Order: sequence, then C-alpha cells, then structure tokens
Amino acid sequence: MSIVHLQNVEIINSHARFSDPYIFKVTFECISPLEDDIEWKLIYVGSAESEKYDQELDSCMVGPVPVGVNSFEFEAEAPSPEKIPASDLLGVTVILLTASYKDAEFIRVGYYVNNDYESEELRENPPEDVQLDKVCREVLASKPRVTRFNINWDNPKNVIEPSASETKTTQTQEGEAETVETTPKPMYRPESELSQGGSAFVPL
Repeated sequence: MSIVHLQNVEIINSHARFSDPYIFKVTFECISPLEDDIEWKLIYVGSAESEKYDQELDSCMVGPVPVGVNSFEFEAEAPSPEKIPASDLLGVTVILLTASYKDAEFIRVGYYVNNDYESEELRENPPEDVQLDKVCREVLASKPRVTRFNINWDNPKNVIEPSASETKTTQTQEGEAETVETTPKPMYRPESELSQGGSAFVPL
C-alpha cells in the first residue's frame, strides 16, 4: 500500500510563453511517517525519437513530510531550446512530473504540451527559423496520464517482483488514463492525437 497519495496537481500557468517557467501546485497526503524527503522532478520530452533529448527542468526535495495533507508550489525553468531538435520545437510534446522516495519512483504524471505561434498569421505562414519569442505553449491539463509504481517504502531498494495482476490501466471519471505498475517503464512519448484541456485534477 502506498504511503503517499497524490490528491491534486494544479498547473498555475497552463497557457504561457515558451520561455516562461512551469508552475505547479501539488497537494498530497502522507498516511505514515517518512524517514526521508520526497524528491519531485519535472522532465521535458524534447523529441519523440530519442530519450537523449529529454531535459530535467528542475528537481526539489520536499520534507520533512508530516502525516496528513501537504501542499507545495513547484517552479521549473523552461527547457533549453538549443537542446531540442529544430524540427521538434513546435508541435506536441510531453512533460512529466515524477515523485521518488529514496531514489525509487512511485508516481509519474504526464501532460501533453502544444507549442505553437500565438499569431494566426505565423501559424499559417511559419518562418523558416522558429521565432521562439513568438511561441506560446498550452499544457493540456484535463487528461493527464497518471502512473503509480508499487515500492517497498521500508526499503525502496528492494524491488517488488511484478505479477500479471499488478499492472492495469483504468479510466477515471475525469478521463485520465491511470496505470498501476510494479516498476517504472520507459517514459512514454508524444502521440499525434490530442484531447482538449481544462482542469488538472488528478484523483487517485
């Protein structure tokens, strides 16, 4: 059973300029005392072709964590455009918010992000070189993909052996894809089809 339950993720600035930081308000419940802090990371998927373009935008340690409901604000800088292939600067990608305890990841929340020109004229007639100062991003917050991993909270280094019954994907009432797995799988890559965004409520 998980000791930490993610209750809500609010994206403060789901619509912003490409260069603006990402700001999240994260609320979670801790049902038992923890010895160590929880590490949170935000990862930007730079290209669907290879994980080598993934960027860790920021990380923070949250703790000591008291029993009960806790909330904090997490701000991460925008990705470095020079580390992203030019062909992937515009269009759809993914950001991943992860949480780990003693280096063992126990939850991952992924959101689609659409980067495009704010001006309709530029969208219809894009310049040969991307003008990032005129690019805005839209985080599609209504349908996050929530993946939970079963870890040994007393000794996270001891990996829980997988079984067929421990991996499942369900659809929540709000429409999020929610997956429970035993060990972290490779980070999922962007797809071409998108759903429209809105609320960022993540019930578990």
